[in-house]
Amino acid sequence: MKKNLWIGIILCLLLFVKEGYAQELNAKVNINSDKITGTNKQVFTTLQTALMEFINSRSWTNTTFATNERIECTFNIIINKQADEVNFSAELQVSALRPVYNSTYVTNLLNYRDTQLEFSYVEGTPIEYVETNLQSNLVATLVFYIYVILGLDFDSFSPLGGDPYFIEAQQIASQAQSYGTFSGWTPFEKPNSRHGIISSLTDEALKDYRTFWYTYHRKGLDEMSANADRGRTTIINALSVLKTVREARPGTILLQMFADSKLSEVVKIYSKASSQEKKEGYDLLNSLYPTMTNTLEPMKK
Repeated sequence: MKKNLWIGIILCLLLFVKEGYAQELNAKVNINSDKITGTNKQVFTTLQTALMEFINSRSWTNTTFATNERIECTFNIIINKQADEVNFSAELQVSALRPVYNSTYVTNLLNYRDTQLEFSYVEGTPIEYVETNLQSNLVATLVFYIYVILGLDFDSFSPLGGDPYFIEAQQIASQAQSYGTFSGWTPFEKPNSRHGIISSLTDEALKDYRTFWYTYHRKGLDEMSANADRGRTTIINALSVLKTVREARPGTILLQMFADSKLSEVVKIYSKASSQEKKEGYDLLNSLYPTMTNTLEPMKK
């Protein structure tokens, strides 16, 4: 009897350890309701706590992550309007970070502003995600970006390693379109819509971008601690893919997503490049991002 009891305890502990190391995300959720006056603000506190628990306590992949490997990400929800007690219009700023191998440096994987978030929430309602029945536009949107983050992270460690997670995000986008009250999912509504994001990330014509994403991180940034010149040269040589991406799909959101998350970092990488490399890099990036000359200015020095 005692033996069976101890076996049960050991199995429970092993399960606990496995679950404790299974979660992939270390997410922070912030809800800013400063624009809303004359209402019960407790609902936003309750929702913020519930969302953070929902994201961080669930396993989103079959891969085991140690605590120090969890992906740091932030979901900032700015409430712009409250139609009534349960209906809200908001925007979402989502960001995610990736540590660079053998260094204390972290690089942005995603830094994106979604302005098309309308949702309903009744205080105290459990936050749940069921693949076949989306609970709300808020849950659908957050889970969509969770899978985008996972896809970008896995792509940065292995070529096209993010495929399973982009497929999940694509399925959410397809399903959400059938909900007439869900905003932000209409195909071709805007190039920077959620549909536009996942269409670009799963577009066969843009696979070179995802291969470049792997090269940039794994063969470039991760290499720089061992050989800074080699890592920097790898990144500089790979950047020409961005021009290929624009030629293949001039309106793709991927170029803007890269600029929002990486352009300032790229400028810093060029800081120790040769004068010729700086000139060629400036010409390339300026042709792609003509409105971002202030960011690119240090490359002219």
